[in-house]
Amino acid sequence: MARKAAPPERMDDVDAVTRAVLTASRVLVAVSARSLTEVEDRVTLPQFRMLVVLATRGDMKLVALAELLGVAPSTAMRMVDRLIAAGLADRQTNPGNRRETLLRLTDEGRHTVEDVTARRREEIAGIVERLSPARRTALIAALTDFNVAGGEPSATSPEDDAGLHPLGWTDPSAHG
Repeated sequence: MARKAAPPERMDDVDAVTRAVLTASRVLVAVSARSLTEVEDRVTLPQFRMLVVLATRGDMKLVALAELLGVAPSTAMRMVDRLIAAGLADRQTNPGNRRETLLRLTDEGRHTVEDVTARRREEIAGIVERLSPARRTALIAALTDFNVAGGEPSATSPEDDAGLHPLGWTDPSAHG
């Protein structure tokens, strides 16, 4: 007895969309992991995430950094210590309040963020180039809507790619 083909999924089926987004997230996680291969002996993905926050938000106190990353201050301190040892971040006295210490990227840390982001951008561009122009347009619309629904601001120019809380590293609850 021949088996009937499953009915095609409705385009508005939340489960079908969720599966498609999960599949796309695997692609993006793989791209992210590959983009770190050149620096993996010095930086883990969570540490890179910290570097990106410092690159996008500027100098900040440890407690604020930990809050943005959604980690305990003690965890953030261990990560900072490793980044300082690697020459990618440092501490400085807050000029506005000498009792406070601010964390910041070093020039080497900033270059690391720029290099990894450039590798990631290049690989994503290669994937996007394999799509037809119509699919690219549809993808822009779909991802823009997805980003808004997730509380993530969209990059408006190539320079913004590393400047707006990349990879969903914002707290969605903070966006009402």
